[in-house]
Amino acid sequence: MNVAADSDFLLAMAASSRLRDERARAQLSDAQQRSQLLCKDAPVPLILSAVGFDVIAEIKKRSPAEGQLDSLLATAAQQVDSYVQGGAAALSVLTEPEQFRGSLDDLHEIAEQVPAVPVMRKDFLVSRYQVREARLAGASGVLLIAAMLSSEQLKVMLDAAFELNMFVLLEAFDRPDLDKAVPILERFGRPLESNGRCNYLLGLNCRDLRTLQVDFAHFERLAPALPVDMPWVAESGVNQSTQAAILAALGYRLALVGTALMRSADPAATVREFRAAGVAACS
Repeated sequence: MNVAADSDFLLAMAASSRLRDERARAQLSDAQQRSQLLCKDAPVPLILSAVGFDVIAEIKKRSPAEGQLDSLLATAAQQVDSYVQGGAAALSVLTEPEQFRGSLDDLHEIAEQVPAVPVMRKDFLVSRYQVREARLAGASGVLLIAAMLSSEQLKVMLDAAFELNMFVLLEAFDRPDLDKAVPILERFGRPLESNGRCNYLLGLNCRDLRTLQVDFAHFERLAPALPVDMPWVAESGVNQSTQAAILAALGYRLALVGTALMRSADPAATVREFRAAGVAACS
């Protein structure tokens, strides 16, 4: 797909995802999928640290806005190990094949490599089948995008995730997204348990997925509209530790970082640097 020729990237990704969903169901029925899930162990929980700021580190081979990102990597396995060494709270794995060159195989391999760290499927999911598909591949969590899903779809997909004890990162971009997402999340109770286990996160993306434009100031503009009793995740545009500090001071509890880590000469050190800057700003 030529992004420049398509004025709405998100619509195109949703359409592509629906096609992938149909193909997958033709290979493995809903009944077969549910049967296989009975054999899966419980997912690794997402535990937020007590220090006040965490990083979700992303494996992303390609970005439609930035181009190829993995050309300098020795191996994906080494990148994953670096993220874990740096103290990432969770790993995010792109599984969208056309624009991001990801796959469920990538997700499965990474989940197998780091059995003690929660791994999240990041994709343009459109059905509960795809949520369950993520769990079968080893994911502990999934990203859901409010802008491309109806309220009913969100409820069904959240139900599917929580039935499997997975965590959810529900992403919003603007106030209409928040007006849709927040009341639905509130149906599921408090996001954090006493031991730090997190059941859901509210993400704010500063990249408009319709146009792919990034505006870091968007995080500050929307912060007053975010509910204080939910952990906020800053998504996209976080490239420096100084930005992590700004986000933490605004009240964001985590940052999802992909491109900056994929291009870092020392990803473990970069994760530690971002975390330290956020923690210092919190304190």
